[in-house]
Amino acid sequence: MNRPFLQIRGIRKEYGPVTAVQDVTLDVAQGEFLTFLGPSGSGKSTTLYILAGFENPTRGDILLNGETLLATPSHKRNIGMVFQRYTLFPHLSVGENIAFPLKVRRLPKAEIDAKVRAMLKLVRLEGFEDRKPAQMSGGQQQRVALARALAYDPPVLLMDEPLSALDKKLREEIQHEIRRIHQQTEVTILYVTHDQEEALRLSDRIAVFSKGVIDQFGTGPELYANPATRFVAEFIGDSDFLPCDVVSTV
Repeated sequence: MNRPFLQIRGIRKEYGPVTAVQDVTLDVAQGEFLTFLGPSGSGKSTTLYILAGFENPTRGDILLNGETLLATPSHKRNIGMVFQRYTLFPHLSVGENIAFPLKVRRLPKAEIDAKVRAMLKLVRLEGFEDRKPAQMSGGQQQRVALARALAYDPPVLLMDEPLSALDKKLREEIQHEIRRIHQQTEVTILYVTHDQEEALRLSDRIAVFSKGVIDQFGTGPELYANPATRFVAEFIGDSDFLPCDVVSTV
């Protein structure tokens, strides 16, 4: 049996008396699009930040290709990250923003220039390399942020509610772009959202978070058709609940 590409093992995070994440365990396949879905405060973003190295778990482990990541600082994990706010450098052009992580890695200029061109083509922003972020729409800025996160070919891309600041029409447009880019690059994506429609549209599998634990883990159709808990039934789709008495079991 092949070892999972990314393993989350018994992750727990406590902030004093408050437990934000309780013993989360998941296996993620290489190239998978996995979404952490849940309401605010359910532990999904905290789990993502532990993967990124921005938070240390109280206990548990994260393994990539069988090797623990916990002793590796965030800037050396080689994991891409896209945030809700675009976090672009306002004084740099689009091309310079995309090139920044490559310059930090001291790659040759010719290689950087070629990669920037490739990333602009990937996110369909050819010809925008000299613009400043302030000259672009929110959707365009988020595509630049995505290009920058993918520029150094990370094995894993983390996305923390990247579309929540966009209006509905633009959000749906960028969802389509994210799905296309995932299919084209085959990068492993872990995606955080509280939007069930977004999760169902984008994901190969979904982990539904509630109060720091994963209530259910599976494909969108599995969660919709066979919810394991009342919370999942309420959170995925539109549900009606009728009181009943069990008179017999088979």
